Amino acid sequence: MKTPKLDYSVHTLDNQLLLPAGTELTPEALDELIATNKDASYRSVSFLNYDTVYQDMLSILQKPPYNVIFERLDEEAIFALTKKIRFVQPVLEFLDYFKEKDYYTYKHSLVVFGLSINLAQDLLEKSADRIMELMAGTLHDFGKICVPLRILKKSNPLTRSSKNILEHHALAGFVLLSYYLQDHQSFAAQVAREHHERKDNSGYPLGIPLEDKMVEIIAACDVYDALLSPRPFRPTPFDNRTALEEITEMAKKGKFSLEVVQTLVSQNRKDKPHFRDCEISSEKRGIPPPDSIYGVIVDEEIICPNCHGSSIKRKTPKDEREQIRYECRGCGKEFDEDDLKNIDMEKY
Repeated sequence: MKTPKLDYSVHTLDNQLLLPAGTELTPEALDELIATNKDASYRSVSFLNYDTVYQDMLSILQKPPYNVIFERLDEEAIFALTKKIRFVQPVLEFLDYFKEKDYYTYKHSLVVFGLSINLAQDLLEKSADRIMELMAGTLHDFGKICVPLRILKKSNPLTRSSKNILEHHALAGFVLLSYYLQDHQSFAAQVAREHHERKDNSGYPLGIPLEDKMVEIIAACDVYDALLSPRPFRPTPFDNRTALEEITEMAKKGKFSLEVVQTLVSQNRKDKPHFRDCEISSEKRGIPPPDSIYGVIVDEEIICPNCHGSSIKRKTPKDEREQIRYECRGCGKEFDEDDLKNIDMEKY
């Protein structure tokens, strides 16, 4: 695996800088970061008993469209599982933050956790320890605490720089969970880093193949719930049929394995057939929402980091490749994409 590099800094909720932009996330750099936190003693708190998290999760999963999947919800079994799950205090503060600031991210975190457990019980060996690891589904978007709320709640198309900042949450979550859990090889940290990767190498931040089945389950549930939920950039959510057709199309393109999608489809059917017996229709009858601007990227005016004047783009050859540079119309200063990264976050 290639060594990831931070395009932007990583900080905690109380604005403590952990790593600056440009840091290469080598095992040595992560061990050094963790060493700065080795004397920290965090209180461990039961997920089940923390605030209204458990009650909120049950309430959400018993409402449409999730109630179809969870119509046979075994509350006793979920209670028995979740009562074993404990988080350190800073991790739970992530849930508090988004419950107050961006309820969608809070709700989404709980739904992905519930969906992941449901799929894993069909797809994985009945190992309580492995199922327990799926608590990481709650934390997959932990790095969004490093994304300005103005970007998370943006209702008009993203610019390239704001899209890059949004995608920064994957590596930011990896760093933060490595720091708080004091282990950069923890499954939760891996999920934060890889939940936007795909089996065909088309994901981010590393463009690596999605190989771990449990990470894939969480990644698929992440996409599915995102489609079902209204968002600022798409006020009208996908209906359930169209959402399933969209994720089925992703499997056909090799982004997810077919058995994960079959399991999701089978759990949406009344008779709940075994996923291997679930035939997926090739007929597409769903209609995506007409008001979605997801994936639309708009150009933005490039501002000179020296005098804040407007700039023009120039393309110059470098090492047999084309390099994009900018020249300020005012002061004449030239700069490149790396220079711009240092000021992108300041705008938000």
